[in-house]
Parts: sequence; C-alpha cells; structure tokens
Amino acid sequence: MVLTSETDIAAPAAELLAGNGAERTRQIVRAAYDLLDEEGLEGLTIRAVLKRTGLSRRAFYERFVGKDDLVLAVFEQTIRDGVALFGEQARALADPLDRLKLVVTSIVIGKGAESAAADRRGTALSREHLRLAESRPDELQSAIRPLVMLIAEQLADGMKTGAVREYDPHRLAALVYNLVSTTVHMELLTRETGRGEARRSDELAAEIWEFSRRAIVS
Repeated sequence: MVLTSETDIAAPAAELLAGNGAERTRQIVRAAYDLLDEEGLEGLTIRAVLKRTGLSRRAFYERFVGKDDLVLAVFEQTIRDGVALFGEQARALADPLDRLKLVVTSIVIGKGAESAAADRRGTALSREHLRLAESRPDELQSAIRPLVMLIAEQLADGMKTGAVREYDPHRLAALVYNLVSTTVHMELLTRETGRGEARRSDELAAEIWEFSRRAIVS
C-alpha cells in the first residue's frame, strides 16, 4: 500500500472503541489479537472469536460488519499502542534524528524480542495489510495515519534544526513508512515460506534506518 500525505480519509475503525459497548468491542479486538498470536490468520474466524469471548453472534455484528472490520480494528489498536509507546520513548531524546531512528527501528523490531507468536501475528497482519490496501484503502490508511504523523513530527523537527533536508514532512513520512512497511512485510513472508535467508530484526532495522537516514539528511 502506498500512503499519501494529507488526504481526506474515512472515520477510523477505533471509533468503535468509544461509546456504548466499548468494553465488549475491546474484548473482541483482544480476542482477535490473541488468536493471531496463537494460530495466525487461519485461526482468526468469527466463530473462534465468539468462542474465546463467550459473546453471541448478535453482539459481534452489532459492532462489526464482518471479519474485515475486525481486522481493521486490530490494525488501528496495534498502531495506536505502538505510537503511544514509541512516542513516549522518543520524547526522552533531544536529537530529532535520534527520535526518528527510535521510531523507525521500533517499527521493525516491535515491542519486544522476536518470537514465534509475534511472527505469526506479524505475518497475518502483513497479508491482511496487502489485501485491505486494495479492498479497503481509505480505512487502512486511516488506521495507519497516527504512525505516519509520528514520523512526520520527527522529520519536521529535524528540518527546523537543519538535520533533515527541506521537504513536505507528511509526504516524506509517507515515503519512509512505505519503505519500512514494505520491507518488513517481505521479510515476514520470507520467514513464513522459508524461501531465502531471513534476517534478524535488529539487523534489518539497522539496514532500513541507514537507508532512510541517507535519504532524508541535508
């Protein structure tokens, strides 16, 4: 999926997480997240979610039209959790390039150490990312937007100090995100299929950051 910079986008799926029934919605999203960890995309079915949560089909369909809407909600919640964590960590750093490096490498590495569960979830979301980029592009772009905005903030600060070349920070952030996400998607699919040589996440993160840094510096 190629993200644009500043476009009119649909209302985010995470709006379901507010208002009446928010706790049930969070319960469903959490169950979907756990199923992706445990069984990958094949294990994420509406039947499995209902069994895990103990909710009725009516309760599910009051909140989600179908599986695609649930996956979008998982995407958005995952992105928002990541943005909150990476943003908090970045605020402790003074140098805009150091902050940007932290965000970029954290996207690649994730919140913690590599694991089979993280790989299953990551590969599943990568596959859905590619599919939803065609079938639900506006909603997917909306889900990802907070992360692109976090990248844009660091780029804009870098431009103020002269460390980053002058350019539209939102457009540049979209380009950086597309590079990172596409490379990570391909790496996860390589691990899943066993074709080619899979790289450690920290090594891949270092390579992606160095490529990005050379593209943005003054």
